[in-house]
Amino acid sequence: MPDSVFAGLALLDTAVLAVNREGAILHANPAAENLLALGSRELVRHTLSSLFVNAQPLMRGLATAVDNDVSFTEHDLTLDTTNQLHLHLYCSLTPIDANGAAALLELRPIDQQIRIANEERLLIQQQANRELIRNLAHEIKNPLGGIRGAAQLLALELDDRPDLTEYLDVIRNEALRLQSLVDRLLAPNRRHVQDDVNIHEVLERVRSLLLAEYPDGLHVLRDYDISLPMLTADKEQLIQIVLNIVKNAAQAMAGHGTIRLKTRIARQVTLARRRYALALELQIIDDGPGIPPDLRDHVFYPLVTGRAEGTGLGLTLAQTFVHQHQGTIEFESRPGRTCFTVLLPFLEKSA
Repeated sequence: MPDSVFAGLALLDTAVLAVNREGAILHANPAAENLLALGSRELVRHTLSSLFVNAQPLMRGLATAVDNDVSFTEHDLTLDTTNQLHLHLYCSLTPIDANGAAALLELRPIDQQIRIANEERLLIQQQANRELIRNLAHEIKNPLGGIRGAAQLLALELDDRPDLTEYLDVIRNEALRLQSLVDRLLAPNRRHVQDDVNIHEVLERVRSLLLAEYPDGLHVLRDYDISLPMLTADKEQLIQIVLNIVKNAAQAMAGHGTIRLKTRIARQVTLARRRYALALELQIIDDGPGIPPDLRDHVFYPLVTGRAEGTGLGLTLAQTFVHQHQGTIEFESRPGRTCFTVLLPFLEKSA
């Protein structure tokens, strides 16, 4: 079949396949070759069913478009190709009648749009969480001061009642624990101080703290790119970000397993709708049991934890600190491998 009829498709950025009624591919433009990682000569040997593992939605859409002479659109379709590609796509089928072709199939990846939408949703969620936490902390802080003051006055009256001082110690210790919790809740609202920071110094500090707490059975491996430039950031907050993540991993593994700290450079990344030439990619990878499926959508929410003794603030604070540095934090988890990825842009030092 001469390709001159479809020559104009070569000018499009959108991947387009011309197919017949049975789904045989008759033409593929260069954008389709790039998207599907196959040359046009190879693609025209395929049908939709032989190219895509799960082509049934496409074949049903093709039949609907051709039989009814109407366009058919799928806004969110996941397809796997026989050459091991996993694609998240917007698909549109438009009926035509040209040189044996019955329809044009347009394929547009939507991973970027989904990632941006998720990023904006997380930012809105994080702002709401921060406001909730601040209000909650202030509500706790006021009566807590009264409880501590009353406990101190009561202690003066109970010098001759050792049988009651035990109960008083419980009140004072629990009040101190609540005060510590309130301080942690309010910590993200404190001004952070930016300076030039070597991320590997931060990781070495965290590694030392972790190995001191879990000296037996825990291995912390280094996988550093030592060519990374200095990062303009709040060093104490960076330590807290990494420490909160690795401590969660160590606790999930009961102190027995392997954690890998990996640094790389990321180029031309978009964070919070802003483009950066360079960014730090920090990955914290463990071989633990993984995050339970029922918690995966909520791990960054405040007071959500999978441990009875946990406060559920570690990852919330880590996310808050990352966002204060204009970065992002994401994770992937399955049994045997959990990977938290933190992206932080290399910024000019703030005034």
